[in-house]
Amino acid sequence: MSHTSIAFIGGGNMASAIIGGLIRAGRAPQQILVVEPFDEARARLSHDFGVRVFARPEAALSEAGLLVWAVKPQFFADAAEPCAPWVAQALQLSVMAGIRSDAIARLSGTERVVRSMPNTPALIGQGITGLFGRAAVTESDKQWVEEVLAPTGRSLWVSKEADLDAVTAVSGSGPAYFFYVVEAMMAAAVEMGLTAEQGRLLALATCSGAAELALQSVEDPAVLRARVTSKGGTTQAAISSLEADQVALALRRAVLAAQRRARELGDEFGA
Repeated sequence: MSHTSIAFIGGGNMASAIIGGLIRAGRAPQQILVVEPFDEARARLSHDFGVRVFARPEAALSEAGLLVWAVKPQFFADAAEPCAPWVAQALQLSVMAGIRSDAIARLSGTERVVRSMPNTPALIGQGITGLFGRAAVTESDKQWVEEVLAPTGRSLWVSKEADLDAVTAVSGSGPAYFFYVVEAMMAAAVEMGLTAEQGRLLALATCSGAAELALQSVEDPAVLRARVTSKGGTTQAAISSLEADQVALALRRAVLAAQRRARELGDEFGA
């Protein structure tokens, strides 16, 4: 599909991350079209990437074989209406939270719809994106979506659209859980007499290294944790404190709360 134009409706951070990855992968900037209503954002997209930018939908959208919806969910219906005359021929890829594929199919005029749930590490090529394709989406379509998203990180297909609520809860919101833990570790470091910068470096390097170790290991994280936890040692003291405070239960409840809210947002915006 390297010869086919790709259009973006919305040119914010996630769209920019995908566009930057496409260009680094060799796609010609003139094969990328962006509809972005804000003057400053259009100027940035043109300067940074050299892509074609439009203030409003135009007939040029009909060139696109793939159309990426990247607007805020509450603006989707208003954005979709003026695009409708030119987008039904394209494979639709949504990076919007909460908008269900039924709504995208209805307003775009095609059943070839893929919903995705990326996360913010995609901005540096270290993200993971959950993907769901409607029945009309072919294996070739899925491969194209994977190629487009590859520069942003990993991808994971789910078989049921409802599973994207769980993906949202685990990985879409997940970076915030990580930052929350890092904040607490940094605060403890300062309380023990280290500087804030020392605490930041220690916490981030430790979490990053532990994640990479787990990714490269075939063993369960529980096994890796046990290897660090010597009987009667410092780690056991910390884990015992976490267990006494029911931190694992609190984290599970937090992730389930995020899943419920994702479902509610789908009911609100995605019908």
